[in-house]
Amino acid sequence: MQRAKTRLPPASSNPVGYEPPAGSWASSAANRKTMQANRSRDTRPELAVRSAVHARGLRYRVAVRPIRGVRRSADLVFPRARVAVFLDGCFWHGCPEHFHLPATNPDYWGPKIAANAARDVETDRLLVAEGWTVLRFWEHSVAVEAATQIEGVVRERLAALRRPPEAG
Repeated sequence: MQRAKTRLPPASSNPVGYEPPAGSWASSAANRKTMQANRSRDTRPELAVRSAVHARGLRYRVAVRPIRGVRRSADLVFPRARVAVFLDGCFWHGCPEHFHLPATNPDYWGPKIAANAARDVETDRLLVAEGWTVLRFWEHSVAVEAATQIEGVVRERLAALRRPPEAG
């Protein structure tokens, strides 16, 4: 079954009389179009980090839920090493360096971004409780530096799996 595509009016047409579709919180047709264009995966920063990690000889899974039954996907997952990597967007996750609350609809965006940050903390807690190492990077992080840190953690976790347990 195919979904019918909805056509939005051009951003310049009738901005004052814009009526969003039922259930939409968009303040204008242009904002709605911009929000719909946001990617949830394969963003430029994510691709740069993935490329740098791959060049170091590490293999990973993309956009995978590390814990079954928990609806949270990590951007890069190293299942054997149990390392989950998240590349957080400055706007969506409330980067202390770059986030600015929008002037339009702040009563929506303030709680929305706060809830995203709280969910990130909960996700980290759930993963750590299951034995995962969680690495988080902001989208403005330098990809090569993030890849270096990821490589160090993954290789250390894999080496720990190969070491015999210490006799006590």
